[in-house]
Amino acid sequence: MKGAWPRVQLGQLLRRSDETIPLLPDGTYREITVRLWGKGVVPRGTVTGIGVAAQRRRLVRKGMLILSRIDARNGALGIVPPELDGAIATNDFPVFRLQEDRLLPGYLGWLCQTAAFVEECRRASEGTTNRVRLQEDKFLCGEISLPPLPEQQRIVERIEELAARTHAAHALRRQAAGEAEALHVAWLRFAMVDSSAHEIDLQQACDAIIDNLHSNPRYANSGVPCVRSSDVGWGTLSLVGSLRTDEAEYRRRTVRGTPQADDIVLVREGGGTGKCALVLPSQRFSLGQRVMILRPNRTRILPKFFLYQLLSPLVQEHQIMPFSKGSASPHLNIGLLRRFRLRLPSLPEQRRIVTRLDAALTEMNALKRQHTETAADLDALLPAILDRAFRGEL
Repeated sequence: MKGAWPRVQLGQLLRRSDETIPLLPDGTYREITVRLWGKGVVPRGTVTGIGVAAQRRRLVRKGMLILSRIDARNGALGIVPPELDGAIATNDFPVFRLQEDRLLPGYLGWLCQTAAFVEECRRASEGTTNRVRLQEDKFLCGEISLPPLPEQQRIVERIEELAARTHAAHALRRQAAGEAEALHVAWLRFAMVDSSAHEIDLQQACDAIIDNLHSNPRYANSGVPCVRSSDVGWGTLSLVGSLRTDEAEYRRRTVRGTPQADDIVLVREGGGTGKCALVLPSQRFSLGQRVMILRPNRTRILPKFFLYQLLSPLVQEHQIMPFSKGSASPHLNIGLLRRFRLRLPSLPEQRRIVTRLDAALTEMNALKRQHTETAADLDALLPAILDRAFRGEL
């Protein structure tokens, strides 16, 4: 048990390594960095000697402890993996050799990921705002519980066994989430195939097509939301984070038409080209840049059916993606948009399709919530395992 394990200062187990290598102008070198919150020691990139201001750089070896002077207090520390043996680091990343006859790299590597160890790094960090740095002397005065090497090895093997199970569970969760998304797309594709449907132009399905006012909005600290592409999701419209305009700017920006309930907001430019959502009765806003309004002709097409069709592969894959122009900022030409082809079954058939797709979407959203809850539980599992391991309870 941990109570029988001696407490040993890190300074008795670690030795600072100041080994450096000269950088040749035509040489190629791998740089190393450390991610925050125990996310690992990883490659930073490859550099040439001529591209580095310093003539020498610190050399790191596998099994060493490396930490960030600036962010060790945020969990940026860990053990150098074998694949990064011989990489280089800047002076902001001190490295330490372990006395491996007393301390195993695997044991220290997992210990570095515990909240208690990161807290020790925080206490060893000093400085003013934006200049807080780890003080090595204080860090090396910190103590850890040090079981015998066989017990360290047993702990490492047990943690790695449980961590592998946790990672496998994460992979299964991601796979399930991906399959749910694929199933929803398949439903959209299948639902829009109807032998009785006839094709019409998008313009024929609309009572109005309202483009935004082509000028930059004059934003205010409060007032009426002004919807931008970032406020529109794939079937969702959120005004929570929207920028605001005063009433005068709102009236100016709605001179071409005021958004109404069951209108469809469509993103026509940028990385999210094709995103769209229904306007809810409670939502009052004007149009910012990159968005437009499609107002369904309800005698021909149900608003929800219109939305589902716009989100379906029939429109997204076969019309929006091929006709979005511009590599830097893809955008839809409104003339082409008006001629997009839609499949239009009868109104009763549209209602039947909407009912089925609503049910499928409800089920998928329930799965997403379950996946989110499962992910949170899995994220909490490894810290709990580490806590028990280093309390001698694993």
